[in-house]
Amino acid sequence: MKTPSPKTVSEAPISVEGLAPTLDALLSYAKQAGAEQCDAVATHGRSLSVAVRERELEDVDSSEGRDVGLRVIIDGRQACVSSSDMSDMSLKMLAERAVAMARLAPRDPYCGLASKTLLADPKAEPDLQLFDPTLRTPEILKTRALEVEDAALSVKGVTQAEGASASWASSAIYFATSEGFGSGWQSSRHGLSVSAIAGKNGSMERDFDYDGTRWLEDLRAPSDIGKGAGERVIARLGSRKIKSAQLPVIFEERLAGSLISAFLGAINGSAIARGVSFLKDRMGESVFGDQIQIIDDPLIIRGQGSRPWDGEGLPVQKRNLIENGILQTWLLNLSAAQQLGLETTAHATRGIGSPPGISATNSYLAPGQKTPEDLMQDMGEGLLITEMFGPSLNSNTGDYSVGVAGVKIENGQRAFPVSEITIAGNLNEVFKTMIPANDIKFDGATNAPSLLVEGLTVAGA
Repeated sequence: MKTPSPKTVSEAPISVEGLAPTLDALLSYAKQAGAEQCDAVATHGRSLSVAVRERELEDVDSSEGRDVGLRVIIDGRQACVSSSDMSDMSLKMLAERAVAMARLAPRDPYCGLASKTLLADPKAEPDLQLFDPTLRTPEILKTRALEVEDAALSVKGVTQAEGASASWASSAIYFATSEGFGSGWQSSRHGLSVSAIAGKNGSMERDFDYDGTRWLEDLRAPSDIGKGAGERVIARLGSRKIKSAQLPVIFEERLAGSLISAFLGAINGSAIARGVSFLKDRMGESVFGDQIQIIDDPLIIRGQGSRPWDGEGLPVQKRNLIENGILQTWLLNLSAAQQLGLETTAHATRGIGSPPGISATNSYLAPGQKTPEDLMQDMGEGLLITEMFGPSLNSNTGDYSVGVAGVKIENGQRAFPVSEITIAGNLNEVFKTMIPANDIKFDGATNAPSLLVEGLTVAGA
């Protein structure tokens, strides 16, 4: 199979400004059709990924698309519609359909747009450096994928590399409301990943490494990622089960963010308003240990979750979610804030075909002073978790369980790899015992350092 020509990817730049006239027309049609209030979002995305196997091209995925979404509000009733057809006739029909749907929708006392006094000022938007104009071609990506595959295979004992891939994506989003807001931004992402396979005594193990960044210059080297995958899989060879016990557990840095994601879900304003969160009655209380700080910062330069305004056009700011262990705030959009009698925290997100949702931006648990090795010494005997699969969380009670693999810790040192085990506990207790290491990496939208947790039930042999 031949590598596609660079012409597979259009070199015409994606333009935020090019989306604005489409939304101006769409909002105008909605008002003409009878909408009292309306907002709309348009996106233009382009992506390219190349995968190799055994130094041969395995797959090329090139895509490009434009989409537009409209929300209309009439007498407290709302409807959302979307389309990938941006022709003038399609926009007019889309607006008419949305208005007709809204007239038949049930009344929602909490729906509405942000008033003009609350909206962000597009002229004052910070430069968050979310867009890298570097263009990637299939040839370049194939070369990078081969480099990461070669690096994985260079690790002694690795027998195969799978899923060696390099990717690039670029997108633009524009959001506008009938209250006068209109702005957008461009973003980009570069990625590398590979899975490595190794065997011992008839048992096969697999592990992986990856990286994804806004800017190409921030991406880890292919050799680093490939060797990382290879070294991780070799460390898993000879894994075995362990007996069931109550043990302290360290969640490896690249897995620890999943615990923060569970916390973010529990303080989502929609869950709080519905009463389906195990933290629903804990505002202002000590939820974590007093050494724990959790921050949400939408203004991190080149951050994976950074944005200049939220999905309702409101200005955003850095917030302490947990301060000295105490819960400070919910994550709120306008609707959830009204239901709870509070002010929005500007955490609204806007999809193409649905009303505003709620999401954190760049959330992280501040690092501690000790290294992961120090935490192992402190725990003496326990478990270091390096892989998780099939997590289960009861959002009402906080009961949590997940299948894991990792390393048994004995006398403060790595003893042997373990697999086919499950850990379980309640997040109310897990949060209270967390001790953070100092190894945080800001390589995603939700980040945490390695975390030592006491008192989990380890179910093994």
